[in-house]
Amino acid sequence: MSDKTMAENLKGFAAKKVLNYLDEDPDKALPKLLSWADKFDTTDRFLSHRNAFRTVIENPDNHWNKLIKSLWTDIDDDVRKVFFENFIVNSALIGQVRQEKFAAEHGCNIPWAILMDLTSACNLKCTGCWAAEYGHKLNLEYELLDDVIRQANEMGTYMFLFSGGEPLVRKDDVIRLCEAHPDCMFLAFTNGTLIDENFADEMLRVKNFIPAISVEGFEEATDGRRGKGTYRAVMRAMKILKEKKLPFGASCCYTSKNVDSLSSEEYIDTLIEAGAKFAWFFHYMPIGNEAVPELLPSPEQRELMYHKIREYRNTKPLFTIDFQNDGEFVGGCIAGGRSYLHINANGDIEPCAFIHYADSNIREHRLLEAYKRPLFMAYHDGQPFNDNMLRPCPMLENPEKLRDMVQRTGAHSTDMQSPEDVENLYNKCKPYTDNWTPTADKLWAESHGCGGCNGCGK
Repeated sequence: MSDKTMAENLKGFAAKKVLNYLDEDPDKALPKLLSWADKFDTTDRFLSHRNAFRTVIENPDNHWNKLIKSLWTDIDDDVRKVFFENFIVNSALIGQVRQEKFAAEHGCNIPWAILMDLTSACNLKCTGCWAAEYGHKLNLEYELLDDVIRQANEMGTYMFLFSGGEPLVRKDDVIRLCEAHPDCMFLAFTNGTLIDENFADEMLRVKNFIPAISVEGFEEATDGRRGKGTYRAVMRAMKILKEKKLPFGASCCYTSKNVDSLSSEEYIDTLIEAGAKFAWFFHYMPIGNEAVPELLPSPEQRELMYHKIREYRNTKPLFTIDFQNDGEFVGGCIAGGRSYLHINANGDIEPCAFIHYADSNIREHRLLEAYKRPLFMAYHDGQPFNDNMLRPCPMLENPEKLRDMVQRTGAHSTDMQSPEDVENLYNKCKPYTDNWTPTADKLWAESHGCGGCNGCGK
């Protein structure tokens, strides 16, 4: 970890000593770990997390308890140790303190994670893919990626995600970055088709890389969007990872065409059986002039996902997040550096992977400079964009907010093939907003006992 203070070194040393107890006897060590966390978290920054964790570890029949324990039975010992150190100690305990310090000093958002497109190239061409809008000849060179990580480390960011294109087109650079930054955690959104025995062995060697494999239902749904044979290639990759005791998860984009299969218990059980430890669900976004609005889920379909993901979260040993329907757990929109940001393969620093507008480029601006420029400050000053956290996004559910921010800050479209005017994007999203709002308001009132005014703090 770059330029650690003596206090951070001592904190990290103490935390790692505690984590070492977990390898002796998890059943006895987990309660001790919680007691340590209670003493360590003097400001109660993680109080809700500690309370939730206590409920889990005190009930051996709890599905979350089973998921946690599976990290000892299913995951390589050394890989698990590195994950705990990088994710818990570096990213959370040390990193978050740094983030808060820089945010207070500079009056801007400092992200917990940075998503970077290594390349715009891909070995597949998926229907409705937002990355395809950038073209296929763009790359961020290794030296630039390395510098971005070092800049981010200084401000407390130690979690990095890769996308594209297909990030594993650049396997060698992925492994090289993992080697160069052993105190960071890396995750890639990948179609999974390029994961083979040799790459899995490299993952075992570096220990700080986790793939989130794109899979959208069963064979018909996945191959229908991604190409014939993709589903079998994905399942083959999962088999390799499971056999080598490597952690991985699934990245699932739900559309009007695959909601039924993707929301089914059979699908969730298939992921669990394959060895996945997490599943991240994303709502289809109508990005780009060539977007397919017909793929947008209906209000009924989105409500189905709302209920199903919550049901599985309470019953299945799989960590699930629905980024569009779980806004209440993270305070609404997490983009614009509030929790994360996106750097595309051209170097444009975007608020979100789905917001293709920018007023800065990593080749021209330092990260901190970009955080303080008009577009990111508009995010900082405007979040949350809606008191109803089932309407968190400034594009999909509050398109007038994004239109205003882009126009007011002078941000430009980052689409390299066909720049999209923000007014056009607004016109695509507004009908969806109008259709979803009554359902969102109903669900919010049912779960929070009000219309979502937020006045009582619920």
